Amino acid sequence: MKTETNDIIVALATAHGSSAIAIIRLSGPEVFNIVEPFIYSKTLKKISLKNKPSHSVNFALIVFQENIIDEVLITLFKNPNSYTGQDSIEISCHGSPFIQQKLLQLFLSQGARMANAGEFTLRAFLNGKLDLSQAEAVADLIASNSALSHQFAMQQMRGGFSTKINQLRHNLINFASLIELELDFSEEDVEFANRNDLKKLISTIYSVIEGLIQSFELGNVIKNGIPVTIIGKPNAGKSTLLNVLLEEDKAIVSEIAGTTRDLIEDEMIIDGVMFRFIDTAGLRITSDAVEQIGLNKAFEAIKKSAIVIYLFDAHELTAGDLVLELKKIEEHLISTQVIVVANKIDIETLNDLKNEFIDFPEMIFISAKKQLHIHELKNKLLSLFDAKTVSATDTIVTNARHASSLTNANLALIKVLEGLNNNIVPDLLAIDIRYALNEIGLITGEVSNEDLLNNIFSKFCIGK
Repeated sequence: MKTETNDIIVALATAHGSSAIAIIRLSGPEVFNIVEPFIYSKTLKKISLKNKPSHSVNFALIVFQENIIDEVLITLFKNPNSYTGQDSIEISCHGSPFIQQKLLQLFLSQGARMANAGEFTLRAFLNGKLDLSQAEAVADLIASNSALSHQFAMQQMRGGFSTKINQLRHNLINFASLIELELDFSEEDVEFANRNDLKKLISTIYSVIEGLIQSFELGNVIKNGIPVTIIGKPNAGKSTLLNVLLEEDKAIVSEIAGTTRDLIEDEMIIDGVMFRFIDTAGLRITSDAVEQIGLNKAFEAIKKSAIVIYLFDAHELTAGDLVLELKKIEEHLISTQVIVVANKIDIETLNDLKNEFIDFPEMIFISAKKQLHIHELKNKLLSLFDAKTVSATDTIVTNARHASSLTNANLALIKVLEGLNNNIVPDLLAIDIRYALNEIGLITGEVSNEDLLNNIFSKFCIGK
């Protein structure tokens, strides 16, 4: 990816294909010179975009070789008050693919080049309009598909997470400056900082970072969805339940045991929270090699899930049988929460079933086929992930890169604390402090390199 910012980039900012309108975005120091020659009023008089105020929307005709290409709206953003920090233009044209390509070719012929993926946001970062964590939040906001993922992407894009990180870095820099000052006077054996005060400061920073690291488990499921695996014996109704939860025929439903041999996965949003439901092969002893592969995948899915729904036919298992079946899967459960669900109930025999399973007070009784009591299961899922306890002001880590940098920073801080406890020389303390500062700086882009930027912005869509 080029990081040159003095040329002019252009891209389609809306989806490819026919649409009511399309938006073409340009940015660069000489962008007005490229666009202006083709801009005319309705009476075919030349329009000077340079004389128009920033953030103005202007009706115009785009004319090339006396042919009108389209009637458009041109929005102007003059530096530094633009997304990229440069002069920028957005042209809203009719959404014909022919018109889109004609305009792109026109500006390319005048010296612009096609933007790389994420290059507009990269320029915003390089020009100080966004820090790196805010830039990454732009991609998260575009990809958000639930109320919570949208909420935290918006909070991060507006700088909530950056503020927290910058506070930590500022406190650590103050600590580092005292140690660095001691290095300048190493021959005189002078201490500029009280070691007990420094221990308290490092311990406080460590605790705050540790809280952010622990929040990543929550942040990850907010961003990517809570993994919920549906397991049980063959013909328990797992595929039917998956179809009911997703409100579509995603999985094949059959009375033939062993129909589901591979994992079937899809997502659904319940009350603003995204869940990733995974249907698995029926749990049983089998000599079928293919079905055994499916069973192995089922156990792998269990280990990776936050929640497991154990589904069974209420008329096939007794309470004693159920205890034995649940014990068989215990070894595969790490920190997974289990919801036990009795399927294929009849309203007439419901009370008898409840008496049979009286030792399972949390059990949910449903009929997936008749769609009875499905709302109770959904409410139970939500109760295990109480989204209402997550405040819009909470600082939650949702990015794996950030979590990794914070973990590395805390490992360095542990070494600093050990060094302070062992009275090691300032030179060695300074090495670990600098490493911690470097890792924290990687989050917001105070420290960055070409490879890091390429990796981050290459995942963006073109035009953003």
